[in-house]
Amino acid sequence: MRPRMIPTEDASARKREIEEKLKQEQDQLSFIRENLDKSNQLTKSMVSILSSFESRLMQLENSIIPVHKQTENLQRLQENVDKTLSCLDHVISYYHVAKETDKIIKEGPAGRLDEYLACIAKIQKAVEYFQDNNPDSPELNTVKARFEKGKELLEAEFRSLLTRYSKPVPPILILDAIGTDEDLEVQEEVVLEHLPEAALQDIICISAWLVEYGRNQDFMNVYYQIRSSQLDRSIKGLKEHFRKNSASSGVLYSPAVPIKRKDTPTKKPPKRPVYIPGHDLDLRVRHVSDALNEKHGAAAGKDDMLDVEIDSYIHCISAFVKLAQSEYALLTEIIPEHHQKKTFDSLIQEALDSLMLEGEGIVSAARRATLRHDYSAVLTIFPILRHLKQTKPEFDTTLQGTAASTKNKLPTLITSMETVGAKALEEFADSIKNDPDKEYNMPKDGTVHELTSNAILFLQQLLDFQETAGAMLASQVLGDTYNIPLDPRETSSSASSYSSLEFSRKLLSTYICKVLGNLQLNLLSKSKVYEDSALSAIFLHNNYNYILKSLEKSELIQLVAVTQKRAESSYRELIKEQIKIYQQSWVKVTDYLNDRNMPMFQPGTKLKDKERQMIKDKFKGFNDGLEELCKIQKVWAIPDKEQRDAIRQAQKKVVSEAYRAFLNRYANISFTKNPEKYHKYRPDQVEEMIEKLFDTSA
Repeated sequence: MRPRMIPTEDASARKREIEEKLKQEQDQLSFIRENLDKSNQLTKSMVSILSSFESRLMQLENSIIPVHKQTENLQRLQENVDKTLSCLDHVISYYHVAKETDKIIKEGPAGRLDEYLACIAKIQKAVEYFQDNNPDSPELNTVKARFEKGKELLEAEFRSLLTRYSKPVPPILILDAIGTDEDLEVQEEVVLEHLPEAALQDIICISAWLVEYGRNQDFMNVYYQIRSSQLDRSIKGLKEHFRKNSASSGVLYSPAVPIKRKDTPTKKPPKRPVYIPGHDLDLRVRHVSDALNEKHGAAAGKDDMLDVEIDSYIHCISAFVKLAQSEYALLTEIIPEHHQKKTFDSLIQEALDSLMLEGEGIVSAARRATLRHDYSAVLTIFPILRHLKQTKPEFDTTLQGTAASTKNKLPTLITSMETVGAKALEEFADSIKNDPDKEYNMPKDGTVHELTSNAILFLQQLLDFQETAGAMLASQVLGDTYNIPLDPRETSSSASSYSSLEFSRKLLSTYICKVLGNLQLNLLSKSKVYEDSALSAIFLHNNYNYILKSLEKSELIQLVAVTQKRAESSYRELIKEQIKIYQQSWVKVTDYLNDRNMPMFQPGTKLKDKERQMIKDKFKGFNDGLEELCKIQKVWAIPDKEQRDAIRQAQKKVVSEAYRAFLNRYANISFTKNPEKYHKYRPDQVEEMIEKLFDTSA
């Protein structure tokens, strides 16, 4: 192809445009070159200035560095001087400690314990300084003596605070602490505060210092001695409170009732009533120890005072547990932990030993009384033993951590009481069996024998302590003695088998049955003292009836039924048997009223002398026999009104019917000119005479 041709005018214009741009570029290049030259000149000037400044700085540094080093050395020297002066002041202060603290140490810590302890701390630091730096200096001995003096005064203050503020706990407060008020739905716990709070904090502070710095445990001995005395005095004060209240107001406590939370002693509840059948007062209130001691001439108030002593001891046991718990709580705040158990053990020894000694005294008194055959003394053991066994779990918890000898004191006392009690029970049963048949001791009227009433009274007292008495018997493994058929579980060698409630109840039931069996045998033997078999029967009847009614009037019958199901019916059969024997005494009277060996008489027939005499003998024999029998039996006694009336009624019926029939047979027969001589009594008069039997007041 042929190239395209550019017009001439366009080429010229293009050329001019290029030439103009070239010129502009050349101008800019020239401008840049000029500026570059100026910049180079300025750079050279700056380099020159900086080089000059560097030179001057080097000259300045060479001048200042030596001055700085000299200043630094001077500052170090100044600091060393200051430190030396400070150390000198500190050291010199140790030489003045004794003088500065002399007044405060001599005045003691009373009322300003914090200030005093601060002084002791200064003295202690001085002692440490001289020991480390100048052990041979006399100043060491001075501050040591001052430190020992300060420690002695702290120990003295410890003793003083404890002595001043350790007071016996008031008996009323103790009774509130150990008592319960059944009227309150929510029981209010009584807190025993042994020391004022301010004094307690000071004692704690001193104790902590003595433990950490005193290196002396003597203050712990001081603590337990003072608190031990206070604990013992608190319990003795409670005991004295009981005695004063019983002596001044005549209001006594009873050991058989739960402890009440009151400011004054509760009234003594009535003792267990004993049924005496047939008397105007069917419930004769007597205490077994009263009855058993009557023959020994016991003082009237002896039993009441004994109850006070028993109740006092029971309360003192509870008080010891409560106070010991409170003492341990206080001790834990003052005594170091690793010394607490040992100190507590020492603290409670005096009060505990006193209580155990008193308990052993009670055991010894019961043992001596048993040797004298005064078995009422065993009753003092029961309420105490029951309370000790109820308290034992809490007692063991309180004494946890103490020495084995301390923890074993209560179990030892319990064992002693169980042994003495079981022996007394066994000997009482034997005494019932072996009570001699003394003629002068037999009731002339055939009423209830003293032995019977005493035995029943004794057994009824056991009702309040069934579990205790059963466990007491079980502790001596008396099951073999009573030949009780044991369950295989009960023959286990484990001690727990002997303390089961079922087994204990069975033992107690067997024991009661043994006593009743011994009593029955003895009564049968005693009845033979009477020459009159009818009076012997009345005697046995009265005693059997008394036993039966007493069993029925109390829970004894339920206990007896555990091992003797037919005991009640057996006694009823014995009573009926004795009534029949008694009724035979009237046969010799009613025999005169029958027709045996008598001919048949026709009314209006003239009788022979022999026949008239036979009829006269019949009347006379009946009249004389009736009079004699009524005279004799009138002074006999059947205390049970129901039984007395029933026996009279039965006898009236038998005699009256026979007498009426006898009179009817001889009413129209003339056998004497003086019929009033032989026909002395009408049937109703005979009934009246029989009605007066067994009535000494008639």
